[in-house]
Amino acid sequence: MISPGAAFCMFALVVAHTAPAIAQDSYPTRSVRIVVPSSVGGGADLLARQLGAGLQQRWKQGISVENKVGGGGNIGTLDVVRSPPDGYTLLVQNSSMVANYAISAKKPYSPEKDLTPIMLVGVSPLAVFAHPSLRANNIRDLVSLANADPGAMSYGSCGVGTPHHFAMEILKIKLAMKIEHVSYKGCSPEVTDVVAGQVPLGIATANLIAPYVATGRLKVLGVSGSKPHQLLPGSPTLESQGLSIQDFSIWYALMGPANMPAHLVNRIASDAAQILDSPTVRTALSNAGVEPLRGGPEVLAKRISLEMDQLSKLAKQANIQPE
Repeated sequence: MISPGAAFCMFALVVAHTAPAIAQDSYPTRSVRIVVPSSVGGGADLLARQLGAGLQQRWKQGISVENKVGGGGNIGTLDVVRSPPDGYTLLVQNSSMVANYAISAKKPYSPEKDLTPIMLVGVSPLAVFAHPSLRANNIRDLVSLANADPGAMSYGSCGVGTPHHFAMEILKIKLAMKIEHVSYKGCSPEVTDVVAGQVPLGIATANLIAPYVATGRLKVLGVSGSKPHQLLPGSPTLESQGLSIQDFSIWYALMGPANMPAHLVNRIASDAAQILDSPTVRTALSNAGVEPLRGGPEVLAKRISLEMDQLSKLAKQANIQPE
């Protein structure tokens, strides 16, 4: 016969072993925040809202998307960095995080140490585009034209130290192309000036320039990716022009505060992947210029580490400094 004391010990052991499993299975038990450190309507915002709607339906809990803009993305990201690693505060970031880190003298947080990578959730191809009057229809034409009068041609980007800026500097170095950088406070004014002919050349995501390309007010010299972009039909890819440039795109990631438990990371990643892989969500994102890109915590962590190293070196080589 089991004594009362022994029975109590056995009961305590059962509770101790089953409580974590119950806690894991019950997540979430309250509302979850998804912080977006960029403005409404961008790729990160669209991804966060698609994820939020799907997770709310799946988890039967409220999901709020909070756009916290400012400080080059630092304000929103620091909010997540300072939150408990309990799965109730998540972050949708993009490669701007790594680009900003590469040029920042003051680094308020480390993308590697202060955040938990959960998964890659999407990618926006970048396009090199021009005013129709530019006497170049592809990248080879552009190099010949630019180097015929080194430094006379300029290109616009969405800002100093943005992924767009870094991508174009990579292109310049690989092709030994001599063109000058014109920085804008955002992508919209850059595209507007190229449409108006104020600047002959620019670089932006496909969705921003697609309406102007369709009406003949802009032309595409090359778009990243291995196949033509659906928003820019008939436009040449960089790869078809012999330019196998890795990461010539903007990637998006789902992250959380540092030290999130593995079971939470796996649960969130699994549910998020099922939402993003649904045909309705894929179509909605693709129409906005965001294509599928998947990779778990290890893949995302490796990408962040690699790009932090690469872009830090490139910033020194190209003398990219914060404004």
